[in-house]
Amino acid sequence: MKICLVTIGKNHEATIKAAVDDFTKRISKYFQVEWQIITAPKASAAVNPASTKKKEAGLILNIIEKGDCLVVLDERGKEFSSPELANFIQARANESARRIVFVIGGAYGVDDEVIKKANWIWSLSRLTFPHQVVRLILVEQVYRACTILRNEKYHHE
Repeated sequence: MKICLVTIGKNHEATIKAAVDDFTKRISKYFQVEWQIITAPKASAAVNPASTKKKEAGLILNIIEKGDCLVVLDERGKEFSSPELANFIQARANESARRIVFVIGGAYGVDDEVIKKANWIWSLSRLTFPHQVVRLILVEQVYRACTILRNEKYHHE
């Protein structure tokens, strides 16, 4: 199974790149893993959030393949504990999912078209985080889930 981390925006900022790269490398011991960073559509002078989200939705949906398990990060989603995330990933592996695709939307969130296609909607928190920080939280939590599945010492209950 492959873990695909999709995000709208710019490349990883230098302040978090090393940590994101480190956790991505750690995940690769358990699953194939890749980042797909989608450049946000050019904003016009009069930014229309709905239009921007719609354009981003098209870009995201072009990446989704048949058989993918699509997980969208959205504040309206269900919160997971770290062990619950581990169980979720294990269940997808047991179902022989080809890929779990985690999607971080753009500045205005994720369009409902993508939400409707999601297998799961996940909320990291009811708090609002900077976009780049969400990338780091996501990749660290996926790594943590991997260590939980292997009963390794990284996660402490």
